[in-house]
Amino acid sequence: MKLHDDSLSTRHAVTGYGDHHVSVDGRELRRSLLLLPDHLDLDWGPDDFAALAHAHLEPLATLRCDVLLLGTGSRQRFPSPALLRPLIEAGRNIEVMDTQAACRTYNILMTEGRVVAAALIIEISSAP
Repeated sequence: MKLHDDSLSTRHAVTGYGDHHVSVDGRELRRSLLLLPDHLDLDWGPDDFAALAHAHLEPLATLRCDVLLLGTGSRQRFPSPALLRPLIEAGRNIEVMDTQAACRTYNILMTEGRVVAAALIIEISSAP
């Protein structure tokens, strides 16, 4: 699916997504990433939900954002409370959903002027 909104040109926006990719500003990405309106971290995250660890979530507790979206891959899965502890203790408002829903929600919240962060797990395709 492709998403377009010309008013987002000065901020990072999700412009498309599929089963094993997310497009940001027209650039197709096939690895997990952290997305904020003014920042894109291509080194964040695991290759699948099962590999999600404290090392991935702890840095998210320091983000300055109104809401943190956690896209858990092709389906919604909830991390254990122990993994979420750093975020909960930091008072971070976290919403857990599948990655495609997180992409849509990120764009909506961003266009509303909210400071939103999306930690998106993009599962590595086993196809060649």
